[in-house]
Amino acid sequence: MGKGVRAVLGLVLLVLGICGFFTVPASLTEYPVVLPKEGQPKWARGAFHVHTTRSDGHGSPLAVARAAKAAGLDFVVLTDHNDFTPPAPTWVDGVLLVPGVEISTSAGHLVAFGMERPLEGMQRWMPASDAVRAVHAAGGMTVLAHPVQRHNPWTDEPSAHEAKGFELYSADTFFRHAMRHPMSRLLPAVGAYLAKPMHGVMVLVAPESGPGERFVELSREESKLGFCAHDAHGLPSYESVFRSLAMYLPPDQVPLPLPEDAKAAAALVTGALRGGAAVCAFRALGEPEGFILDGVDAVRREARVGEVLKVHVPGIPDPERVRVEVWGAGRLGPDGTSVELTGEGVVRVEVWVQGPGRFFGSEWRPWIVPSPVRVLPRGPGI
Repeated sequence: MGKGVRAVLGLVLLVLGICGFFTVPASLTEYPVVLPKEGQPKWARGAFHVHTTRSDGHGSPLAVARAAKAAGLDFVVLTDHNDFTPPAPTWVDGVLLVPGVEISTSAGHLVAFGMERPLEGMQRWMPASDAVRAVHAAGGMTVLAHPVQRHNPWTDEPSAHEAKGFELYSADTFFRHAMRHPMSRLLPAVGAYLAKPMHGVMVLVAPESGPGERFVELSREESKLGFCAHDAHGLPSYESVFRSLAMYLPPDQVPLPLPEDAKAAAALVTGALRGGAAVCAFRALGEPEGFILDGVDAVRREARVGEVLKVHVPGIPDPERVRVEVWGAGRLGPDGTSVELTGEGVVRVEVWVQGPGRFFGSEWRPWIVPSPVRVLPRGPGI
């Protein structure tokens, strides 16, 4: 056996050994971290930003629907690359498939969904502002895809302000971050995935400050909606990613079961996604049913300086393992669930959970992520 072969074999054995080091503790992890309360109304839940074999995904729409059903999802927003004539909404194996598209523009990738009319004048690598305006002209919603990702960031400032939404957390970005940190993040995730795929995906969840800071910056002039993107291609498996996070739609806007008519059901789902009341939840940590951010105008996502928001944490939380995080124009009160609005601008409020870590320890991870709140000048009498 030559030296080169022995070196490669040694490297493979080393990688397998490192992965195996994380496989055993992964098999002992327990989810969810926060147990649900009985009697809470069920929220519609689904996957946002999913690719199939219509572009670079590894699974057909049928395979995606089956994975979503196995993961307990109600809908999937399909966003194949440059699929400018996506199919109509349809029910597949009990899951609503909602059409969308991820557009390759001159400045990055743009997710669009909810179009009421056909997209016109579309082509790959078109100017970013033209793409945003074309989607809006078709009655659709625009979301900046992985806008701060090193691999494919959004680089055009004017169109960044024109888009209506922002992918704050992206499973694809987490994976690419892990690729840059193979020893501390990627190999532990691979080892965990071998024992418990959902935990392997959650090990990848390591938020960086850049997306949140950029999100707040863009939201100062006009409220932007926050999304968590699966950006799923089938590796890791669709089902494991779907079990790890989802977009949730409140029951007062999207009552279950969804309408049997696929077009009517898709209109409800897209309307709620673009309305601002939807929340993202890393559902492996717990379900968000019962979460309320009280004190916010639910339609405008606005409040005023001096007002106090109240976070109602759902489920049966352990105070030592659940905390409220605040960024921007607000500060957390001494009770740990009240947020005083301290100045004009934007405030981000999230609930984080101390979940299973890469080995036997634990790590703080985002759990419930609503869209940010614009803070307006102090009102009379406040």
